[in-house]
Amino acid sequence: MASPVLWSLETPHLYSLLTEVKVGAAVVDRFVTRFGVRSITFDADKGFLLNGQSVKLKGTCNHQDHAGVGAAIPDALQVWRLEQLKSMGCNAYRAAHNPPTPALLDACDHLGMLVIDETRRMSSDPTSMDELERLVRRDRNHPSVILWSIGNEEPQQGTARGAKVATTMKRLVNRLDPSRLVIAAMDSGFGEGISAVIDVQGFNYRHEKMDDFHAKFPHVPIISTESASTVATRGQYARDDAKLYVPAYDTEHPWWATTAELWWSHAADRPWMAGGFIWTGFDYRGEPTPFNRWPSISSHFGALDTCGFPKDNYYYYRAWWRPEPLLHLLPHWNWEGREGQPIAFWAHSNCYKVELFLNGESQGVRDVVPNHHVEWSVLYAPGVIEAHGYKAGKVILRERRETAGPAAALRFTTDRSRLTADGQDVAILKVEVLDAKGRPVPRADDSVTFTVTGPGQVIGVGNGNPASHEPDVASQRKAFNGLCQAIVRTQREPGQLRVVASAPGLKPASVVIGVSARNA
Repeated sequence: MASPVLWSLETPHLYSLLTEVKVGAAVVDRFVTRFGVRSITFDADKGFLLNGQSVKLKGTCNHQDHAGVGAAIPDALQVWRLEQLKSMGCNAYRAAHNPPTPALLDACDHLGMLVIDETRRMSSDPTSMDELERLVRRDRNHPSVILWSIGNEEPQQGTARGAKVATTMKRLVNRLDPSRLVIAAMDSGFGEGISAVIDVQGFNYRHEKMDDFHAKFPHVPIISTESASTVATRGQYARDDAKLYVPAYDTEHPWWATTAELWWSHAADRPWMAGGFIWTGFDYRGEPTPFNRWPSISSHFGALDTCGFPKDNYYYYRAWWRPEPLLHLLPHWNWEGREGQPIAFWAHSNCYKVELFLNGESQGVRDVVPNHHVEWSVLYAPGVIEAHGYKAGKVILRERRETAGPAAALRFTTDRSRLTADGQDVAILKVEVLDAKGRPVPRADDSVTFTVTGPGQVIGVGNGNPASHEPDVASQRKAFNGLCQAIVRTQREPGQLRVVASAPGLKPASVVIGVSARNA
């Protein structure tokens, strides 16, 4: 190809290579390899370049884990999860801390998502080297893969022994794929041990050490391989040690971590920093920091919860990772019993200014500093709190929160209106609890039952509650702060799939999904 169409984030063009094995004139085997044509460069001064253009890596780290299905994520759900990350402005994905499923890499190739591909163990024993070789051989034709990671926070990372292990692993990677560089994610020993071996220095947190490292090693590219680790519970705005919830204001984090705002404002201001990967895109089972005790069962780190419902930090990133205007308000405006008391009210916005109104009365105008939020202290009164976002002196966005009444109805939506009858395809169904006027009820916890007719079944349910012990494989789930989710999988016959969501005392809702035969 003299002038190939380049694979990029905006136009992830793929080619197909057909390989045939013949015995005489007969084709006895055939294999199609999808690939893309692109160039990647890591520069110690300019960061990351894709096809010669500077690209800031706006990434997330993720385990393979989703509400309702655990690690057994259907391929269509992998795509859906990546689409949620892209809607946040994410352009990069770190598979932490093990090789991703091939379906995820296929989706990254098609959607335009850059990937750090990571082996499970940093070791030069035969089994670990075999795992590394199979990883590189399997994934090296994916244009989405930009780095091979050989370790994460390894005990030997800052030692001479670690450097020897890393040298052996890097030698194998370079032999199998000389086109990509090698990275490791370190949380200590920067400049020592394996730092002398790897091509790109990965920083897990420790942002305060990056400037000094860059000054001391000016020719080494730097990426924040893990960042932020802000803890937040979707829809919660006060810490509740009894229920094991933390507020979603981007204010709380473990000792080793930072807020979303602090790390990204640091990364955005340094062109030599290639970008970074927040911990994490989605909540996941285990590591229930800061509540490492029963009944807490899942993390609070995600920008989205275990169902993929956005937390408020999702909108912080979206404001600064995407170009279109955005105005998001938090918290909700149901604070019964706190009339006349101050409520911390925030806006995530990339407008120039934001003005806040409570029941028509201005609460003040705030200038928006790039990569930061704005806030007010508002004395609570039920009604309508509304914000206006300004650019060049004109209102370009309006957003409001209203005090909702009691729960009265359900709203049911699906990500797809048509599925394939292959026994594998899935639809992601979202249930919202509304009041009689159609307003979201922010604390609703009604128990929702899912009834399916037609060629499909509910394979998992969830609600994003990090302390819920309800079964994931079930036909019902309580709403958590007004939301719950069901995942419906097709069977192998076509038809019409109807799902009804019902709850005692509430108006039910339903969705209809067409199920078509394969190749129909």
